[in-house]
Amino acid sequence: MERYIPPYSITDAMLARVASVSEKLGRIGALHSLESKPHLRRNNRIRSIHSSLKIEENSLSLGQVRDVIAGRAVIGDRKEIQEVKNAYAAYEMLNGINPYSITDLLTLHGVMTRYTVDEAGTFRKGEEGVFSGERCIFMAPPARLVPQLMESLFAWMGEARETVHPLILSSVFHYEFVFIHPFSDGNGRMARLWHTALLAQWKPVFAYIPLENQIEKFREDYYRVIAECHKAGNSDLFIEFMLEQTDRLLGEISVNADEERAVSEYVKKLLSVMEYGVPYTASAIMKKLDLKSKETFRKHYMGPAIALGMAEMTVPDKPTSRNQRYIRK
Repeated sequence: MERYIPPYSITDAMLARVASVSEKLGRIGALHSLESKPHLRRNNRIRSIHSSLKIEENSLSLGQVRDVIAGRAVIGDRKEIQEVKNAYAAYEMLNGINPYSITDLLTLHGVMTRYTVDEAGTFRKGEEGVFSGERCIFMAPPARLVPQLMESLFAWMGEARETVHPLILSSVFHYEFVFIHPFSDGNGRMARLWHTALLAQWKPVFAYIPLENQIEKFREDYYRVIAECHKAGNSDLFIEFMLEQTDRLLGEISVNADEERAVSEYVKKLLSVMEYGVPYTASAIMKKLDLKSKETFRKHYMGPAIALGMAEMTVPDKPTSRNQRYIRK
């Protein structure tokens, strides 16, 4: 098999972004923080799953995705609910896979598309194109070439992992995977999952950093850059895009980490028992904190958290309303 080298160039701008991301990772010390906060890890994973599915037009809300994962009944499209279950199962396998193995890729695709597509866990047999309305804007390589193209891509990764920085390698893989379009369905979800898997092998913290959420915020740019790379015949713009989004996300996490270090131990303890976006009654939170005094709860815990913008009331105009709930922001 002829040795394949994906077409891309490493620019000064890319190297500057790599340095910036590496510096932020060191400054944040996020791995220790996430290891000690299972609620934060779980919330970030739910955000990753929701965003990756939303990019592919899954209509379930973040709350519905959280409920599906928690095993609660959700009214919605059965296929979309199954996609959530599948994605959660696939992401939960991240730490046990080898991201340089095609066998593991096929295994996780089988998990990601279980009960939703006929060709789960196998490369596509038919031809695939990307459409904008009725117009085909990109035709993927012929199905007969997919196995060879994927073998070549993984062979390149196996060699390049020794010399190419993981931040660049994962971006090159992401684009090449989307270009090859190896599956009949689930290509976008698998590309983003595998990007995360490659980064997580480099720095385990990436398994719990919601990069998919950042991509979803800039979904139009994501697709635009991919299309421009198709025209250019290389992945340079996509690499720059992914490095920029990774850098931005870590910048936000860095700010949040700095803010967290500035808050009191009372507020930290409060936030540790609240999941993002979930409405809690005061009594429910007090029970989690083993508190008896409502005054202590208001003065030392919830009041400061609201003042810092880390929590909010559902009925802010009536603080003592019987329907009052508190949500972590």
